[in-house]
Amino acid sequence: MKLIVIDGQGGKMGKAIVEQLKKAHPELYIIALGTNSLATSSMLKAGADAGATGENPVIVNASNADLIIGPVGIVMADALLGEITPAMANAVSSSQALKILVPTNRCSHYIVGCKSQSLSEHIKEVIEQVEDFCLHTCSRS
Repeated sequence: MKLIVIDGQGGKMGKAIVEQLKKAHPELYIIALGTNSLATSSMLKAGADAGATGENPVIVNASNADLIIGPVGIVMADALLGEITPAMANAVSSSQALKILVPTNRCSHYIVGCKSQSLSEHIKEVIEQVEDFCLHTCSRS
């Protein structure tokens, strides 16, 4: 299974996701894709198995990923204060991978219906969704 975590800015969300996934499932191979080197470095320090930075790694890896995790902005051009290029947003949104998107009501978008909760609560839900995905995907193999 190809699991990628995409984050930008300081990589705080991506770092927390990688830490929690590795804690719960150390066997998962996680690829960290940062929109900048700080985000990539943060996720690698958290335990990601591989990492790359920038537009092309996102485009290349999204095309054949099974699971993509990141803030909701990774499917919106110019999100994350402009770090998500239109090509990145297109690659992620058009990928056949299951996308687990963490809602963040900032940077000029608001997701109606999303519960207002802490990042740690959102990440707990991410871990639950990954476990559900792995359970159903791995049982078919």
